[in-house]
Amino acid sequence: MITWQRRDEALAAVQRLRELPERPRVVVVDNGSADGTAEAIRSAYPDVEVVALTENKGAVGRNIGIERLSTPYVAFCDDDTWWEPGSLAAAADALDRHPRLALVNARIVVEPSGADDPIVAELRDSPVPGPDWMPGPALGSFLAGASVVRREAFDQAGGFSDRLWLGGEEELLATDLLSAGWELCYLEDLVVHHRASVLRDATHRRRVGLRNTLWFTWMRRPMRPAVRRTLFLARTVPRDRISALAVADALRGLPWLVNARNPRPAIIEARLAALDEAQRRSTARRYVG
Repeated sequence: MITWQRRDEALAAVQRLRELPERPRVVVVDNGSADGTAEAIRSAYPDVEVVALTENKGAVGRNIGIERLSTPYVAFCDDDTWWEPGSLAAAADALDRHPRLALVNARIVVEPSGADDPIVAELRDSPVPGPDWMPGPALGSFLAGASVVRREAFDQAGGFSDRLWLGGEEELLATDLLSAGWELCYLEDLVVHHRASVLRDATHRRRVGLRNTLWFTWMRRPMRPAVRRTLFLARTVPRDRISALAVADALRGLPWLVNARNPRPAIIEARLAALDEAQRRSTARRYVG
């Protein structure tokens, strides 16, 4: 679990994890909180390993957490999400049965309403084609806080990028997993509950998310799809200061982006091409805030 500046929510999340019947080993990576999060968790739950970073490394905190584990599978959790009892065992069973499956994404239930998150419909009706052996719809990306990953595949793909920090970082990792011959899928019977924290900066998330989308597009998409995606974003994102700052951030990354560019194989690009239209129609993916 990664957390930052959400002491009370992190404490509640750890308590739920410790109550799971699977009794998973819990590692909490605190991304440099100044509100006493690390100390509070260590005091309340001495059996939980807490890694207290001196700075906010975003999604890279998950890489650091995985390094502390030796299990073949690792479940991700955020400080405002929690796994339903039995889901972790079911995820491990699915990964056991399908050795080329790198990751399974759970159904996300919004609390306190109990309704499915709007993204669930897109996961359930994913247009990505997959092999016949897949236990659920094939995916081209995933939601990290609602996923269980195969350690071997995660390590092979290099984990989450330290460049992207946080916000859309899953898309890059998903593409690299698929390019390496792994598969990802959605499993309806796995459930993660999400009570969105009020302690978040929506405008900063939009800025970073848009920057990361542009970076991913030019790192992994072939030239024509990259141009089409960029033009679509130019037409549809809000024309305001936050979008302008995001574009400026993206442009500042050009020197390293040129060296990092490695378009995904044609067969993977063809498999995932249908996601462009799905993202254009999406009501769950909007650069607003």
